[in-house]
Amino acid sequence: MSRLIRSCAMLALSFSLPLAAAPAPMHGQFLPPDDLALRAEAPDQQQLLQVTEYAVVVGNQRQSNQQPIPVTSPLMIRLKGKPLNKGATIAQVMLNFDAESKSLKKPVFDEKTRTLTLSYPVAQYRVIVDLLRNDTLYVQFLSYANGHIWADLHTGTVKSR
Repeated sequence: MSRLIRSCAMLALSFSLPLAAAPAPMHGQFLPPDDLALRAEAPDQQQLLQVTEYAVVVGNQRQSNQQPIPVTSPLMIRLKGKPLNKGATIAQVMLNFDAESKSLKKPVFDEKTRTLTLSYPVAQYRVIVDLLRNDTLYVQFLSYANGHIWADLHTGTVKSR
């Protein structure tokens, strides 16, 4: 009987080894629970940037060749910083704020321009600017072979006062 238990334990161990060998993403502790197992595999790509500077852009655009004449005022924040993980090529992040859409665009990393574009509801603008002013901020982008994409802005661990 103990031989059977030992064999089962060895078999269970051998099945668990490949999962344990997959490297976890840097800053993985800031990811939400993976209830749907979308991040079960190691990410195909990770871009991790520590933000060192930012610029707020409030645009004004009027296309006069259309009737009625649409007037738009895009709100963006451009983030620059230093890549933190091995193989990261990210140079900047564009945060677009949308007040009108019912759903947000998916995060997109353009390897040619080395730009990550993220969309947030305009209600998040004040929160993000407050984080930029008061904390060290990181931007994380992960893409997986199954098509799942995760991107976030997060602070480091902050001690309460």
